[in-house]
Amino acid sequence: MPPNQAETVDISSMVDQFHDLPGGLLPLLHAVQEALGYIPDSVVPTIADALNLSRAEVHGVISFYPDFHSHPLGNHVVQICRAEACQAMGSRQLEIHAKKTLGVEFGETTPDGNITLEPVYCLGNCACSPSIRIDDQIHAHVDTAQFDQLIEGIDNSAQAVTTADNTSHKFYLSMDTTAVAKGADDVARQLPENQLVRTGSRGLFYLEPLLEVDTDQGRIGFGPVTASDVESIVSSIDAPDDHPLYLGIVDEIDYLKKQQRVTFARAGVGDPLNLETYQRLGGFEGLRKAIAMSEQDVVDQIKESGLRGRGGAAFAAGIKMQTVLDTPADQKYIACNADEGDSGTFADRLLMEADPYQLIEGMTIAGRAVGATRGYIYFRSEYPVALKILNVAIERATDEGFLGDSILGSSTNFHIEVRLGAGAYICGEETAMLDSIEGRRGMVRAKPPLPAIEGLFGKPTVVNNVLTLAAMTSILEKGASVYEQLGSDRSRGTLAIQLSGNVKRGGLIEVPFGISLREVVENYGQGTASGRPVRAIQVGGPLGAYLPQAVLDTPLDYESFAAINAMIGHGGVVLFDDTVDMAAQARFAMEFCAVESCGKCTPCRIGSTRGVEVIDRIVEDNNRDENLILLHDLCDTMEDASLCAMGGLTPSPVRSALEHFFDDFSVESAGGK
Repeated sequence: MPPNQAETVDISSMVDQFHDLPGGLLPLLHAVQEALGYIPDSVVPTIADALNLSRAEVHGVISFYPDFHSHPLGNHVVQICRAEACQAMGSRQLEIHAKKTLGVEFGETTPDGNITLEPVYCLGNCACSPSIRIDDQIHAHVDTAQFDQLIEGIDNSAQAVTTADNTSHKFYLSMDTTAVAKGADDVARQLPENQLVRTGSRGLFYLEPLLEVDTDQGRIGFGPVTASDVESIVSSIDAPDDHPLYLGIVDEIDYLKKQQRVTFARAGVGDPLNLETYQRLGGFEGLRKAIAMSEQDVVDQIKESGLRGRGGAAFAAGIKMQTVLDTPADQKYIACNADEGDSGTFADRLLMEADPYQLIEGMTIAGRAVGATRGYIYFRSEYPVALKILNVAIERATDEGFLGDSILGSSTNFHIEVRLGAGAYICGEETAMLDSIEGRRGMVRAKPPLPAIEGLFGKPTVVNNVLTLAAMTSILEKGASVYEQLGSDRSRGTLAIQLSGNVKRGGLIEVPFGISLREVVENYGQGTASGRPVRAIQVGGPLGAYLPQAVLDTPLDYESFAAINAMIGHGGVVLFDDTVDMAAQARFAMEFCAVESCGKCTPCRIGSTRGVEVIDRIVEDNNRDENLILLHDLCDTMEDASLCAMGGLTPSPVRSALEHFFDDFSVESAGGK
């Protein structure tokens, strides 16, 4: 929308809609930007007055979140993913090419006003790197030649539709973000609509688009499929063995067969929004049992299962719930952290796109356990497909009595609201997330008080991530002992491993804790996509350590990784081949922290900025020895004095790069192998 037109748009109806909504500023700003294309300065006084805020507060929120824009953008927005998984597959070269091709820097719009180029940190398409997003469409495995093709066709998205109608078979094809990024919608256009079920993904991303077909032998698969393959696949269904894309019975594919799926058992099996399918596959049985139990009995089940938070901190979920249950209050909340921002992680997105009712059920169980009647899902703005699916699922679950008042005819009441973030990585930290839900800048809070005692809107709050809450459904359905028997030592249950970066077979793996990193990298991943040797593996997201080949036999459990000064985090495993420049990766860790820090504490805000400068001096051989000492001292300060894990863990990838790949920190090695 042209600036002069935007200035004249009446936003009073939008203001009225969010005036009485607790923490309504962020939803209102999203609505304004959706309507106008940006948030003009002229609307700030109206918003501030309506919500009883200062203009400075409103301006402060707009400027804090990268997704909010106070100036018009181009007709199209092109975003280049800069996460580590994409870097491992050449995103830095793609970034340079994009800037040269378009003649602009990040944050600028081409002179004709058509294209705005922006950086983005992680699109959640990590297994198919490098990725870019053009408007709302993500594209996978983008090289410079494909980038040019996409830009050339940016204003011509019409696609021909030809339908294969010479078959009576039922087809299954994912509508997952990654599958669509690799062309699943193009494949769908070639299939009879009344015989096609759009599913979530099974997580075998290296095979997407994966086309499954019902046969007398079971569901067989073909992949990765393009639109041009559909005709030959349809013709070969009754005798598929000779088709080059034939994979056999899908459940027998080794990548999937070797897994032990609990949380992801339903992923990719059927229509994720079909309530009958969800119930037929065991859905809502855990909730039915929870409603029939006392609050304390439900909490005891979670405690006995050994479930620990899957978001990275690995805190005992049952202990957190017990604290909320025992804290008296007129209102309690369940806050689901769906701000899955770590590079190499996409499990939350996959589950919400493939099995959204499981999250709804898990949150409702948690609410029943602690006496909470309201839940909030804090959602990544980078996941538009998952957002759409989840909102529809919430509406349908409410309509059918699985959510809302008098759930399943009982006295249990529970309501869920989705709150959309705006691109700030720090809002993945639990207290910053709470501030964001409340409509403020996502600033980290000092603890105590703990959120379990004084959390959202000052009330006792259970804060868990998507996979933690989803796991509660199977624990209540099958019993705590069944879940507790999986895993190793104090790491109970299953781990969702997300394998990405420079990897031959990227995707999601769900197995009990205790599997070795070597088995993940070599057996599941089968090494690098480039065919070159694996040199480094980053586990646990951008704040996780870079690990060498020597530790590949380490079991994937919390205690074993702590013993090697590493962490599992959210389960992301990112591979790099022997061309990686580890000094550059260490520098990026500090740069990332400097950009994404909330700024509240000095060690994180200033320490990361100085960290970039110090690493640059080391690589340039400028007072090398003195700066190496300074870098270690700086890391100590950040670890010991930062207010949250953002600054406290940033030294981990830096120290690990120095320890295992020290030779890269020299003038001779700078710029890669």
